[in-house]
Amino acid sequence: MSIFSSLSRQQKEAVGLLQIGTFFEYFDLMLYVHMAVLLNELFFPKTDPHTASLLTAFAFCSTYVLRPFGAMLFGWVGDNIGRKTTVIITTMMMSVCCIIMANLPTYAQIGITATWIVTLCRVFQGLSSMGEVIGAQVYVTEITEPPAQYPAVAFIAVASSLGAVCALAVSSLVTHCNFNWRIAFWIGAGIAVVGSIARTRLRETPEFLKAKTHHKKYKPLNNAPNNKLKSNRKTLMAFISIYCGWPLSFYLAFMYFNTTLSQSFNYSPEDIILHNFYLSGVFLTTFVSWALLSYKYYPLTIIKVRASLSLVFILFLPWLISVASTPFHIFFIQAMLLALSLAAVPTEPILIRSFPVLKRFTAASLIYALTRAVMYILTSFGLVYLTDWFGHYGLWVIMLPITFGFLWGVRHFEKLENKNKIKSRQSQPYSMNFKIAG
Repeated sequence: MSIFSSLSRQQKEAVGLLQIGTFFEYFDLMLYVHMAVLLNELFFPKTDPHTASLLTAFAFCSTYVLRPFGAMLFGWVGDNIGRKTTVIITTMMMSVCCIIMANLPTYAQIGITATWIVTLCRVFQGLSSMGEVIGAQVYVTEITEPPAQYPAVAFIAVASSLGAVCALAVSSLVTHCNFNWRIAFWIGAGIAVVGSIARTRLRETPEFLKAKTHHKKYKPLNNAPNNKLKSNRKTLMAFISIYCGWPLSFYLAFMYFNTTLSQSFNYSPEDIILHNFYLSGVFLTTFVSWALLSYKYYPLTIIKVRASLSLVFILFLPWLISVASTPFHIFFIQAMLLALSLAAVPTEPILIRSFPVLKRFTAASLIYALTRAVMYILTSFGLVYLTDWFGHYGLWVIMLPITFGFLWGVRHFEKLENKNKIKSRQSQPYSMNFKIAG
């Protein structure tokens, strides 16, 4: 593609390998998520509808709740040993979990043990995904420069979206053709192994190696420039506010309406999986669009416009849901939630570079993990009760504060970027004079 014409052959190869690896990783991660309506019946005990909703929320959140520990673990590995090592280890972890789930007996066969084992596998998959997506984004951020940097990093998110789409495609194929569901997990395990092997071709990023060398040289002084987390509290809060948006958008688009489709329109688990597969086409298209737009338009402007339109849509959302009378109406609402989602794409390079090099992986992955863990728990469990109490207007209790926080975070980074540009212009003449004098 012409947008990557400025990249060297080595840079293109690294970006390609990371995109392929992210695709494999998220195929495995999302396979259970999108087959949950079927697999929860196999691995969890049968209960009343309310308890079933809580168990489904538990199964969904188990992937994310321990992610902060994965962020600290793989963040340390990424910032101390290297970005390359991290993305290889995490892909292998995902493969092992898929192999276990592909062979795991059901609840009917071994009882509650099946529930605990599948939950632990989901936890470890969540842990490994932490080192994956942030590792790939940090790696590409450190080997590229704007404007090609923005779509290059954004296509990491596209690769994860494509992985989710393919997971849905395989899930739909398996369920509609009455194939054994275990085949899907064997496919996932196989492609994860391929991804791990492919990533051994990667080299460590020069920016990380330079920072590491500088850190070792000045370590006795304990004041190396990349040794301290310089971002102020306001910048950290802005980063968190932006990253809180996507978990909410994803859960509402792909999970919230499953009960409605099942109870109001008599959708079977297979029908819901196929419905979400069609929806994932919208998901993928929007991510590709944002990635391509970021080469021409400033990323922060893109997400500010998107979030502003999302705020308007949210005000009408409860009414739209109440008048929805066909599955197509539900699909339209879900598609709009994705098209106007509160995602950080394509601003990740700007956000990641707000942290010093040797704290970048840990800080970015920890915030990524914490926001998703908190938001998925708050959204999945909270909406069970909020919609019981307030109907569809209970959505506002969570959606409005998160959207306003997202817009505030974008505004903060806009101010930060403007200040950096002014400082850069002011220091440039002095730098040129210094070079001439030298």
